[in-house]
Amino acid sequence: MPRMKQFAPDALAKSVAFFPLVGLLVAAGGVLLNSALSLYVSRGVVVLVVLVYLVAVTGGLHEDALGDAADGFGGGCGKEQVLGIMRDSRIGSFGAIAIMLGLLARFAFLTDLPIERFGSYFVAGQVLGRWSSIPMSFFLPSARGAAGQGNLIAHKITAASLAAGTLLAGSIVAVALRSKSIWVGLIAVAVVAVSGAYYRRRIGGITGDCLGATVQITEIAVYFIGVILR
Repeated sequence: MPRMKQFAPDALAKSVAFFPLVGLLVAAGGVLLNSALSLYVSRGVVVLVVLVYLVAVTGGLHEDALGDAADGFGGGCGKEQVLGIMRDSRIGSFGAIAIMLGLLARFAFLTDLPIERFGSYFVAGQVLGRWSSIPMSFFLPSARGAAGQGNLIAHKITAASLAAGTLLAGSIVAVALRSKSIWVGLIAVAVVAVSGAYYRRRIGGITGDCLGATVQITEIAVYFIGVILR
């Protein structure tokens, strides 16, 4: 994407329908790496390279969000304390553990996937992970009010964007996984529902870290169900 110095205040909210497409583009790089390396190195090495690629191409955005959310919800009691910890740039024990387990889970599940199904589940994980931000933003308000990244899209998503993003994500996953896409879709919906209910109960809404954390958890859940379904 070309660099732009300024964006309209509602630019991010208007773009959410394309989040699944971003996931597909990111997934394409991982699928190419898998295809190029699988003939020469072991599965563990391939998956490690793919994970390095994911962190590099996203700048560790979602890993950082998962760590911040884990620190906040793990170490905070009331809403203000949770939000204060999440805003702190320093990483704590809960955050370090969450990032480590998140990477380990993806490594284990992707390594255990049949090589011929790797691409399909990898695409589904990247697409549905990013799709998770659409319903979360549609149904939940910003926990910080007018402040924070979450406020840019929380409760600012139109029903048309929700429908378009869901249709786009569903179509991509259906092509990738065919009949198994039903189970994968259900696990993604379940993660979003449970995460959203937890965020609402603890802090009354979402933050940017909440969205990023759910992206990671949804991605991991898709790979996990892939290991079960194979």
